[in-house]
Amino acid sequence: MSAEAADREAVSGSRPCTPPQASWFEFLLDPSLLEQHLRGLHPDPSPVQLIVQFLEQASKPSVNEQNQVQPPADNRRNRTLKLMALKVAAHLTWDLNLLEKGLTIPVLNMLLNEFLCVSRVPPGVKHVDLDLSTLPPTTAMAVLIYNRWAIRTIVLSSFPEKQTKPGPHQLNMMSLVQQEKELTENILSVLREQATDSITVLEGALNIKKDFYIHTLRSLDLLAADPSTANGETESSTAGLRISADHLHCQVHYDLGGIYFQQGCSDPSVYEKAKEHFRKLDSSASLCCVDEQRLAGYWSACKTLTETSDPGESQHTPYGQISCFMRNHDYGAFIRDNVTLSLPHSFRHSIQLELLHKLQQGDRALEEVCHKLCVCNAVRDALEGGVLGVSFHQLLIKPSKNTISFLLEVCTRSLDKEHRSETSKRKMAIFIKTVCNRLEDVSLAFMVSSHKLFMELLQDEEKKILMEQMRKSSATVNLSAKPLPSFYDIPASTSVNISQLEQQLILSLDPRHIRQILIELHGMAERPFWRVNSKWEVPVDYVNVILAIKDNLTRDLVYILMAKGLHCISIKDFAHARQLFTACLELVTEFSPKLRQVMLNELLLMEVRGHEAGAAEGNMERPPPDLVSRVRGYLEMRIHDLPLRQIVGEECVVFMLNWRENEYLTLQVPQSLVNSNPYIKLGQLIASTCKELPGPKESRRTAKELWEVVVQICSVSSQHKRSSDGRVSLLKQRESSMGILASSINLQYDFGLQEPLVLTTLISLFVRLHNIDDIVNEVTAEHISIWPSSLANLQSVDVEAVVVTLKELVNYALSLNPNNQSWLCTQADIYFVTNQYSAAMHYYLQAGTVCSDYFTKPVPPDVYTDQVLKRMIKCCSLLNCHTQCTASFVIKTGELAIHDSMDSFYDYIWDVTILEYLTCILFKEDPISDQHESAIKAIGQTELNSSNPEEVLQLAAQKRKKKFLQALAKLYF
Repeated sequence: MSAEAADREAVSGSRPCTPPQASWFEFLLDPSLLEQHLRGLHPDPSPVQLIVQFLEQASKPSVNEQNQVQPPADNRRNRTLKLMALKVAAHLTWDLNLLEKGLTIPVLNMLLNEFLCVSRVPPGVKHVDLDLSTLPPTTAMAVLIYNRWAIRTIVLSSFPEKQTKPGPHQLNMMSLVQQEKELTENILSVLREQATDSITVLEGALNIKKDFYIHTLRSLDLLAADPSTANGETESSTAGLRISADHLHCQVHYDLGGIYFQQGCSDPSVYEKAKEHFRKLDSSASLCCVDEQRLAGYWSACKTLTETSDPGESQHTPYGQISCFMRNHDYGAFIRDNVTLSLPHSFRHSIQLELLHKLQQGDRALEEVCHKLCVCNAVRDALEGGVLGVSFHQLLIKPSKNTISFLLEVCTRSLDKEHRSETSKRKMAIFIKTVCNRLEDVSLAFMVSSHKLFMELLQDEEKKILMEQMRKSSATVNLSAKPLPSFYDIPASTSVNISQLEQQLILSLDPRHIRQILIELHGMAERPFWRVNSKWEVPVDYVNVILAIKDNLTRDLVYILMAKGLHCISIKDFAHARQLFTACLELVTEFSPKLRQVMLNELLLMEVRGHEAGAAEGNMERPPPDLVSRVRGYLEMRIHDLPLRQIVGEECVVFMLNWRENEYLTLQVPQSLVNSNPYIKLGQLIASTCKELPGPKESRRTAKELWEVVVQICSVSSQHKRSSDGRVSLLKQRESSMGILASSINLQYDFGLQEPLVLTTLISLFVRLHNIDDIVNEVTAEHISIWPSSLANLQSVDVEAVVVTLKELVNYALSLNPNNQSWLCTQADIYFVTNQYSAAMHYYLQAGTVCSDYFTKPVPPDVYTDQVLKRMIKCCSLLNCHTQCTASFVIKTGELAIHDSMDSFYDYIWDVTILEYLTCILFKEDPISDQHESAIKAIGQTELNSSNPEEVLQLAAQKRKKKFLQALAKLYF
């Protein structure tokens, strides 16, 4: 099997091409395709994307003959598109969780209004005036779904951090983003005005005990086919999906509880209503898809806010225990949470800040409470590997004996006795050691060092060092020291704290901890902390955008998160990189659409590199369709004034080539994009050339186009760019886009070009360029015949650049697959024509080894061609290893030096004439020598007798050839 055929087989077996993304108009032309598409495992586009596309096309305004913009036409095309959007939603069983997650408020509003129309909801009548019990089941269900969405949207819009959902791709433009924002606000305004009516409708639905029905794909098809017949069928409840009354009531209780809880901020008495709905839901939550964790939070909050909970019952939940603490100052809940880690870090610290605020207002009775709560939170931070807050460091400046005693008690109770992990014990040991180092009162330090935790957790060497430090401190205690500031005062000098926090800032990879550290640092000093580490670097394309952020804290946080994320990618720590970039994306989404798109681009680059790194390690699973779609989206993206990194475009094209997305690169990508995007232009030429291999002569047109582009790149220019080692680069200063094309092919192999056929094609192209310049020292490669055999202006080609590129390209390819016989032969030829004969023999032999199972099988003749064998013989001769060339024993009679231990090769000679001549020569030199005896023994083997049948002689020859080549391989490997 040829190398090219092996490449094709390997690729087809491990990297099947991703089917092209379906377009919305295909479903319009053949509606039967929709259900088949939705039944797919990972449909691309996804159901919510299809809804967006269908409604977007159906709502496009038209232009009349007077060039005036008109509302969307009510024609068959638009009605069909709207119906298909409804069918996709029906496929999702009208799950509001999925629809809200994937659709913007305007799109979902449009979808549900169409749903009301299709479901025969009487137009012009308020929903609150409808008697749901008398309406057809599908009609009543449509009203309920709309009103459930209305109050859920009101609740979600009140959250301070609202996730940005993807809309149509045109909304990336700033003007359209503003239009959508205004439209969303208008819809929310209407929903808030109608909130009371929606609540009344849903409250009334709880009194209906019969089951409901909701439209499915089948019932919607019936409506489209014959509305009059279908309406009767749906009214009789035979065509829809049955929804039990209990299931519906469960969902309504949850939604009503949420809206009442949201209204409780302005009217606390409403919390009772929310609690009542959540109480009815509590026993039946499993009947419907509700967020049980959020439900538990709602329930706990309602019980606390209504102040009617049983004190004994409240002990069963962490939040109930915290409520007891706020009333009775019992720290047990915080200590228990140090073991379970169930309460959010931010929640615990918010309680501490609330009490501290009350203390600063004059409630001195809370001083001890604040001290102890600070200790509990510090131990929790230590067990999570977090940074100890400034307040805890202030507390250790002059603590009381009772405070240290309480601290040791908290440390002891915070370690789970039954499930102590080594990690927890080590973190606690570090915390205790930190406390010892920070305590200036030596008596308190000895109090800690005598505790059983100190003795159990610290290593002997650590205990020895700490005890020695404490002894030295006890001898130099300054008893006349000035009174130290209190727990609440800002210290006069915070340089020690700042240096410690800066060190933690450099080491931390947790976005939450980085933010916490920066908040504390900005509270101590106002200076640019993004300069703390000179190795923090972000691309120059982004620097101006980030440094233009007006808020100093936000600027530092964005810069540091991006710099740390890029560093993690460079060391292939993709898990931490994803955390850092995600946190940065959430941050910039709040204030900068431009930086949001920048972070989306960097996340895409990270995902591409992560997948390619997995492929390089042997994971040949195809990338998910979502990732392929995002790469396509990036290549097609056109946003004005958005800083773009060249490397992102390069790696996206390489990604498409690696996974053989040739259909996209050659057929689906718009021609305007090819003309304007040089990355795609080069990728299209490479993909087209690879796709047509080997192909007829007519298919060489694209190969010629690629040839012309590369020749232009390699042409001698009056200005060369040289790298640091003085080598001429292929990147030229050009006014056209060829410079960018050059950088895409300019030895940028570290970003992951791995597709064997692409590498083989590029190697073949540069080999042909090399051979045109040097006809005598010809190098071989696969598919070399597809390239032009001559060059009109040979003098214009930068020969040095071609040679350097060819060498490094072959080296890179062999680093990916050292067993590709075609690349091995090309590498051997390169060494041969550059007079490196030992290295050439190494790669010639390795090429034979990989295709013959270490010479246990015959080497295919297309690998060891006549030219290869002649070059191997010449290599041996020029290395003064004449006996290794079986036809060169006559040279032994001369005075040439021989460096190949010729006596060891006698057993590998199968030509009796050569053996007879060798025996004669050795007899003349010394009849009793060991060499003569070895030659006699070799010629005396019966299987070499010329009277043997031809088959026996052939087997003898093959056996000796195999052993001879294996012996050579041992010498040169």
